[in-house]
Amino acid sequence: MRPSLILVFLAATLLSACGGLGRDRTTVIGVGTDDLLKLRSGPGLGFAVVLGLPDGTDLVRRDCVTEVGQLWCEVALADAPRVSGYVSADYLDGR
Repeated sequence: MRPSLILVFLAATLLSACGGLGRDRTTVIGVGTDDLLKLRSGPGLGFAVVLGLPDGTDLVRRDCVTEVGQLWCEVALADAPRVSGYVSADYLDGR
């Protein structure tokens, strides 16, 4: 096998083992018309609010963790991936 094919094979194996690096598209739901989902700097209510997200915001979901009985997911804005943080999984489509 040529070296370039070996690298492609290894990269494909790594990505499949990581589940595509744990990234799935999702949307903010259930917040309501007069409220925003708080994007936080860490997984829990004690972390600073980075941004408020209205219903319909498209996100890329990464890994999720449970903190104090609540599931929190690390997400990034689909249109601005450098903006990232944690949100409650209760407000994500298709959790």
